[in-house]
Parts: sequence; structure tokens; C-alpha cells
Amino acid sequence: MDIQALYQLFRQHPSITTDSRNCLPGSIFFALKGENFDGNKFALQALEQGCAYAVIDNPAYKANDRCIVTENCLQTLQQLANYHRNVLKTPVIAITGTNGKTTTKELTATTLGCKYRVLYTQGNFNNHIGVPLTLLKLTEQHQMAIIEMGANHPGEIRTLAGIAEPDYGVITNVARAHLEGFGSFEGVIRTKSELYDFLRQNGKHVFVNRDNPYLYPRTVGMERTEYGTQPDASLFGQLTDCNPYLSFWFEYRGERFEVHTHLIGNYNLENALAAICIATYFGVDGQAIARAISAYIPQNRRSQLQKGERNTLIIDAYNANPTSMEAAISNFAQMEVAPKALLLGDMRELGTESAAEHQKIVDLIRSFQFDRVYLAGSEFSAVAHGLPVFPDTDSLLDFLKAEPLSGYHILIKGSNSMHMERCIDLL
Repeated sequence: MDIQALYQLFRQHPSITTDSRNCLPGSIFFALKGENFDGNKFALQALEQGCAYAVIDNPAYKANDRCIVTENCLQTLQQLANYHRNVLKTPVIAITGTNGKTTTKELTATTLGCKYRVLYTQGNFNNHIGVPLTLLKLTEQHQMAIIEMGANHPGEIRTLAGIAEPDYGVITNVARAHLEGFGSFEGVIRTKSELYDFLRQNGKHVFVNRDNPYLYPRTVGMERTEYGTQPDASLFGQLTDCNPYLSFWFEYRGERFEVHTHLIGNYNLENALAAICIATYFGVDGQAIARAISAYIPQNRRSQLQKGERNTLIIDAYNANPTSMEAAISNFAQMEVAPKALLLGDMRELGTESAAEHQKIVDLIRSFQFDRVYLAGSEFSAVAHGLPVFPDTDSLLDFLKAEPLSGYHILIKGSNSMHMERCIDLL
């Protein structure tokens, strides 16, 4: 079955699933494969659960005429998404970057939502599977799509851009993360800049941070709109407070707007300015933008402040890399609260740079006067040199059960695989 014929079936059954346990009546099941599973084995189950069709790539599992055999289910899913995107021609904004892409995506959706009907990436659906699944949720009612793109290996942003074919794009920043996959910081820059490559080659528009020395020069000659903290940017703003919540102002059409957010961390200023830059470009009213960002409540363990019965928690535990860890610790050190405690887990996927990067964080911690510091993980254990450290998160949890903290402001951060969020209920 060619992609046009499959697309006609999709128009009749515009719901896609890759999970045979979650089948809406009349949906289409795609039998994707992974390291530990083969979706082909669940095609019949998906049909029995209510799917109208099952797309498979192993003919041995063709149970009936409602099984559509293709050479590669993942590639077919991606081709279908690209075809759908081009049929609807909905303007697509792509967002990538080492840090801040999810927060920027959420703020952009919040601000554009003041004027437009927006589809945007949910959760962490930002990879080779999540991007096509998001695009396939587009309907004629949507006026704009915001697609988050993640990567930990070279070429992945190029692939995602080829699927989504964005009309606009922003790279929030580049930093030393996923070095195991990228090989070097230069590899990070090259991979993230694959979004610029697509936009440049296709004559599309880029939003860029005027203050970023790595990214701004790479947009020379492109159709671009700049944001930053200096007046020479098209959209600029300045931090006014961050104790504990981020407050700032921005100027738009000669008028200044004050914003008081529920975001923790001065590093979120550039994320907010990126979203505002995009929203103003599309004609959203400045006052509406300020209200929308002020009302936004962060979720998913990103830049959240949570007051419990015994402690006040700053939860930034969704992920961590050297740049985000340094920013979070430095911002926490500047907050005018006391006493302060750090609960930090290992930063993963740093390859041969891991020991050196963890040592830098330990040195940074020692440069401040935190009241309590607790580290967890094998990487921190190798360089802690006298700081309290636990071999893993479970050991830290056992300690917190035996020695509960009370009356502290506590920063919790670590790579997602460390599951530092498990500490929350004990604090």
C-alpha cells in the first residue's frame, strides 16, 4: 500500500496508536519495534481491542485483511506524518536546544494560545516516534503547531526536521550534554544547528538569542528575528528579581510590560524571551503575553517550587547536564533564603568527560556556603572528596528516612535516570 492510499485510510480513522493496550475504537495500530519488544506480535490483539487496521512489517503476523504490510513501520509512520503535515500546510514552529526547550515550548504554546488554536508537543514526545505522532494529531482546526525536537546523536535533528518541515525554528541554547553520543561540545553545536541548516536551505524563518555567542553567528544571512537582553535585539527584556520566582520586563512596540512568573531560576529568562519573541512576531498583544506567562505554572519537575509541611522544595529533577546543574546551583546560592540543602544526582551520558564535569560541580558547590549537601551516584562518589555522598538514589532515600530534613529550602536535581524525584515524598 502506497502512502497516499494509507493516508486515505488515516483520514477515515484519524487516530494512531503504537500501544495495543491503548486502542481507541477505529484507530490505526503501528507495530513498532524496540530492543525488547516487537509490535508485530501484538497486531492481532490491537485489532481485537478495537483498532480498524494494523500496520505491520513482518508478513508472518498478517492475521487478516485489516493488517497492512509495509517494509518498515517506523519509516511508514514518519512518511505518513510528513504527508499529513504537507496536506494541511499548518505553520510549524520547531524548538530544540540542550536546555530549556520544553519550558520554551510550553511558554510559546501558552502565549500563542492567546490568539491561535495551537497543537504542541505533549510530555517528552520529541524524538523520531514522538514527533510524527504529534504531527498526526493535527486537524484543520489547528492554526499553528509547535514541535519540540530532542537529540542525543548527530543527524537526529536533521531527521526530525525532514519529517516536520518547520516554517520557523528556535534553538534555545547549546551546552555540554549527551557528550557520549555527540562526541564533543562541537558535536552538540553541529547537531542542534541541523535545524538552522534546514531553515536556511528552505528559506524559512529563525528566532535567535542575540546574546548567544555560539548560535547567533550561525544565523547570519538568514531571515531572522532576534531576542535578548540588549536594546539592539528586536525583542529585549531584563531580569528584575529571582527570589525565588523569576520576574522581568520586556519591551514591545515602545511599551514596557512587567512579568511575574511562577518559574524558578534566572536561566529561564532566555526561555521566556524566546517565547515572547515568537508570540510578538505573530501579533499577540503584549499585555496578553505578560498575563499568560505570569499565569503559567511549571509542571513535570522542571523549575518548580513546592512548599511541603516540613521543607520548601525547588524541584528541577527532570534532567541534568553540566550547564543546567551549574545554573541551578548558582541560582539557588543567590536566593535569599536559609537554611539551604542540596540533593544532587549524577549527570549521565557525559562519556569520557564525566569525571571532569562532576569535579567541576563539586568545586562549584564548595565555593558556596550551603548548609547541607547530599550527593548520589557513582560519578559523584568518585570525586566527592569529603562531601556526603551515596552510591545510588536508594541509599540516599534510606538516609533521608533515618535522618529527615526539616525547615530547609532544598534544591533537587539530577539526570532523569537517577529518579531524584523519589526524594520528594520524604521531604
